[in-house]
Amino acid sequence: MKPPSPTRRRLLQIAAALPFFPGTLSPIFAPGPAEAMPGPLSRVRPGDPAWPSDARWQQLGEQVDEALIKVQSPLTACLNAPEGPACASFFKSVKNPYDLGDEVGLTQTLGWVDAWTSMPSVYAVAARSTEDVVAAVNFARQTHLRLVVKGGGHSYQGTSDAPDSLLVWTRKMTGTTLHDAFIGAGCEGQAAATRAVSVGAGALWAHVYDAVTTKAGFYVQGGGCLTVGVAGLVLSGGFGSFSKAYGLAAGSLLEAEVVTADGSVRTANACMNPDLFWGLKGGGGGSLGIVTRLILRLHDLPETFGAVNITIKAASAPAFRKLIGLIINFYHQSLLNPHWGEQIRLHPDNILRIAMVFQGLSRSQAEDIWQPFLTSVAGAPDDFDIEFLPLKIVSTAARSFWAPTFLKRLLGFIKVDDRTGAPKDNVFWPGDQGQAGQILYGYQSAWLPASLLDDNRRQAFGDALFAASRHWGLSLHVNKGLAGAPGEAIAQARDTVMNPAVLDAFALAICAADGPPAYPGIPGHEPDAAHARRSAQAIGRAMDALRKLVPNAGSYVSESDFFAPDWQRAFWGSNYARLLAVKERYDPDGLFFVHHGVGSEGWSADGFTKLA
Repeated sequence: MKPPSPTRRRLLQIAAALPFFPGTLSPIFAPGPAEAMPGPLSRVRPGDPAWPSDARWQQLGEQVDEALIKVQSPLTACLNAPEGPACASFFKSVKNPYDLGDEVGLTQTLGWVDAWTSMPSVYAVAARSTEDVVAAVNFARQTHLRLVVKGGGHSYQGTSDAPDSLLVWTRKMTGTTLHDAFIGAGCEGQAAATRAVSVGAGALWAHVYDAVTTKAGFYVQGGGCLTVGVAGLVLSGGFGSFSKAYGLAAGSLLEAEVVTADGSVRTANACMNPDLFWGLKGGGGGSLGIVTRLILRLHDLPETFGAVNITIKAASAPAFRKLIGLIINFYHQSLLNPHWGEQIRLHPDNILRIAMVFQGLSRSQAEDIWQPFLTSVAGAPDDFDIEFLPLKIVSTAARSFWAPTFLKRLLGFIKVDDRTGAPKDNVFWPGDQGQAGQILYGYQSAWLPASLLDDNRRQAFGDALFAASRHWGLSLHVNKGLAGAPGEAIAQARDTVMNPAVLDAFALAICAADGPPAYPGIPGHEPDAAHARRSAQAIGRAMDALRKLVPNAGSYVSESDFFAPDWQRAFWGSNYARLLAVKERYDPDGLFFVHHGVGSEGWSADGFTKLA
């Protein structure tokens, strides 16, 4: 494809600099109408008579200044020689989440057995600007293409993946700017100025934390996994390690720039397009439009962040049941507050793993808090064995928590992108490496209301947890759920699309299984489908034990069951009807389809055909 002429390039630059009308890009970018197709609304595939010609694809390439990519499968070497060195190199590379994220043809999760497999789009626009996104959206609408959006590519539901599609890849849109006194567009005189950060849609949380916390000394509410995309996390609600203190990332959203299905660039905030703004705060990524820029509220940074890691082995099933009771009581008494987050894990082999973080406490304060629990455990040496002594409670200056220091790397606290020439801030937690290239076997989650911790319910709750652990491992993500959070964080979350159950949940229970990198059709590297199905069945039995106690618990859209039948209620509860109305206003023809996304019930499972 030849580059645009200097004259055309200059015209594009001038157009990009034109002032916006309130909330919408200047009409110089007014989109053309979609080409009429007979019969039910449907998307076209390669080989269909209506599939765009090479000449039309070339026109799109010129319009986006050569950002159009003809996507090739990165698995070609494996398909040709599954035992060869190139294939071995590929499966090694996908364990580096940055290497995997830089591959246009794949997603962080390689698939879900019996659900979906990561497959490349036909073409991708590697967007560098909002204008690139506008061009891709208009092209997809006018030519009836299946459109997919990918930033970090972490969706367990496979929402950033679809074969036979055009991909809008926002990975290169990474600009980060701090604002000392931000007021949303159109909100002058209606809102007070606040510190904020403007983030491009393709930025990853590792890089945003580096800019905001390490370099500037502030905190922004984001995700715990450092290679997750900023936009995807915010649009799905956005829990992180310290959500009990700072609430949802969606609750911190002040403004977004979004390209809607008609090709318009809209500013969405409390004063401009407020219905769209509300829908973006937890309505799920890729459903209402393509967000190109987000502005998030900044918080004062506490003095310290820290972590607690304890492993306790119970000698028997009755002892494990007792241990579950001890940790539940202790959590209720001492940890249900803004200082504490992350996970308590129960394993079928009678092991309890505590992997928690804290903020605003010194190491000695954290040790004092945990001492009563540890004393109780130590008082029954025949029942319990505490592993990894001495007690692993560590703390650090909050500003250095995400800093990519040599000492952290040496001690194994962080891992780095090991590619030659990789940026030094390409870091990730060791535990996150297991997600890179994973194949999901099963995944279920449920909100756990704080009422389970009441005196008259804790025994039954402990029994349910024990019963669940007999079938499969279970994690209580106590940073997900806002019971115990400050009133301001809860109020901000109440003004999002999230299922209201989030407001009174003290934790999200997650039961899941996955396997190593694999791909169907590659001998020696295929997923173990039989094992996956057995695992999924066991997960179902484990969650059934909990759901007997908490029926209709609801779930978190980012961490949920692909096969959930009542996903509208589970994800959004009473907010779904209003969310669907927003969808119908801004995307009446369903250009933005994702699995289990708002309005997707009106389409075929692959998103290609609108149902009658």
